[in-house]
Amino acid sequence: QVHLVESGGGLVQPGGSLRLSCAASGSLFSINAMGWYRQTPGKQRELVATVASGGGTHYADSVKGRFTLSRDGAPNTVSLQMNSLKPEDPAVYYCIANIRHRSGGDWYAYWGQGTQVTVSS
Repeated sequence: QVHLVESGGGLVQPGGSLRLSCAASGSLFSINAMGWYRQTPGKQRELVATVASGGGTHYADSVKGRFTLSRDGAPNTVSLQMNSLKPEDPAVYYCIANIRHRSGGDWYAYWGQGTQVTVSS
């Protein structure tokens, strides 16, 4: 069993900053990518940013230059630094990790429970 524990959501004013963290634990052998998606009511979940095990990152155009995804010092942990938050950024943010449970095994995507980000003055 794998657990993704998210933290750091909350309320911030427009132009403010928040930092989200996600830690994966449990029965995992390796992770080849982690990242964040977000979802608002009535819309599909959309990619925010991902980082591969080799360090390569990918960002949605809407967050480039404002959000930074990094792999923290702690194993299997990533953080999303969100700066210059805009009124269009509020959503439930979900952590995702692509995990395999044994050497040579299949890869499986796991999701966190989601954390709410609200931008309001």
